[in-house]
Amino acid sequence: MSTAIIALLGGAFSWTLVEYLFHRFRGHEPGSAAAFTQHHLQHHADPKYFAPLRYKLGAAARATLLIAPPTMLLWGVWHGAAFVLGFLACYGYYEWLHAHLHRHPPSTAYGRWARRHHFFHHFRATKRNHGVTSPFWDLVFRTYSHPGQVRIPRRHTPVWLCDPETGEVRPELTADYSLGRARRRSVRQASPVLAAD
Repeated sequence: MSTAIIALLGGAFSWTLVEYLFHRFRGHEPGSAAAFTQHHLQHHADPKYFAPLRYKLGAAARATLLIAPPTMLLWGVWHGAAFVLGFLACYGYYEWLHAHLHRHPPSTAYGRWARRHHFFHHFRATKRNHGVTSPFWDLVFRTYSHPGQVRIPRRHTPVWLCDPETGEVRPELTADYSLGRARRRSVRQASPVLAAD
């Protein structure tokens, strides 16, 4: 395997650690002024909400400016560029996957796992299952929980989850999901900045 490919894979793997750390330590800080925290908590309050594209492109640009100079200085221009490319490619995949989990039904075993793993974090335990693309760092840092059957609040039910005629979970997905009872939201829960479950 060429050293450029190793650098590319190293960049992709490095993204998974950044994904985990940001999600775990910056994603759930009520009262934080950080844009990432604000967007993340708003997404938890309303899973249909995603940060604007301009914010994501800005984050990718800042990451490039932060990691490109030291990696190119340490490993040379080509290997440093390969590392940055791997990092950004995995970040792009993460953004696509995260939106896809919420908007489309699973069609593969990985897709089935990723939805349950992520929705467990959303709706059952916000301090668990921080990885979206992989459970690796959750396992390393002992924040992994097997999701079992995930109970989803009715107000947050993805369109693809329920049969449009019955309003209940599609039969092929009942092993993975159930629906919570409708309940009134308190003023605290209604706040997109403070809600985190």
